[in-house]
Amino acid sequence: MRVALDAMGSDSAPRAELEGVAQALEADDSLEVTLVGREDIAPESAGPFGGRLEFVPAADVVGMHESPTDALKRKSGSSIAAAMRLLAEGRADAVVSAGNTGAVMAFAVTTIGVVAGVHRPTLGILFPNIRGSTLVLDVGANVDCKPRQLFQFGLMGATAASHLFHKANPTVGLLNIGREDAKGNELTLAAHGLLKSSALNFVGNVEGNDILKGTVDVAVCDGFVGNVLLKYAEGLAEVVAGMLDGYLESESKYRLRRWLSKPVLHEFIGRMDYQEHGGALMLGVKGPVVVAHGRSTARAIKNALRTACQAARDNLAGHIARRFTALAEAEE
Repeated sequence: MRVALDAMGSDSAPRAELEGVAQALEADDSLEVTLVGREDIAPESAGPFGGRLEFVPAADVVGMHESPTDALKRKSGSSIAAAMRLLAEGRADAVVSAGNTGAVMAFAVTTIGVVAGVHRPTLGILFPNIRGSTLVLDVGANVDCKPRQLFQFGLMGATAASHLFHKANPTVGLLNIGREDAKGNELTLAAHGLLKSSALNFVGNVEGNDILKGTVDVAVCDGFVGNVLLKYAEGLAEVVAGMLDGYLESESKYRLRRWLSKPVLHEFIGRMDYQEHGGALMLGVKGPVVVAHGRSTARAIKNALRTACQAARDNLAGHIARRFTALAEAEE
């Protein structure tokens, strides 16, 4: 399995990418990586991994604050664009980038294409819950959505979840301000009707705490709500981890008990860490793409590469394409 990695994407590029690649290659003997970036990092990318690590030069870099439209026009030689071309040409099985999310989406749509019938690709990420994980989408790709698009997010999410969670018919919920059918704004009310009348295993509206409880396998929302939820969860994990360290270091007669419980507590908090999953799955394009966090560490890059490999092995893009073909035939 070969993954094309945009080596110039993260805030600390290329250091995080290079260190993350080394960790990923060491952990997975079946993984191969093509680093894409400026030529001056090529010597650093050499190592003990032989043919499992290749390098493709890309002269340009898309900045975090650049417009995706401008990037498409002026940065066809960028590391993001070059990585997408490798996937489109069959020289890579998946793409990972911690770069400008809008640019990654734009180059994915124009280079590898969108699954027939999909209005807009979406970004989904696994949120930890007491039972395992909940796939939440959209988490930032589409701020303003239409009801039909939320329905499609549910369809793509359910298809992905069936493979990620090994469930034949995963449950789908619509993230809302209450569980009652009549709750919500115009968007969620209309989307509720579409989801309820579909063949999805739709359980109705769910609230934010249902994600932590594991009430549903898939939670659907627009990108504005999803991104706020994501950033809150990331911040919560960091704050709780800091509080936990302070708690474990504090003086008290229960200090020994605290130290004995330290591995369990850190394992729990670790599941909330964005670095564990590495990035968000881009669903609805014709190939596996993972968008990692801009402030990704080496560990986050390593896990993003793992997530991309899993998406490629599961052929999520192919399953979504078949699901939309079946939907189109049913609606004729």
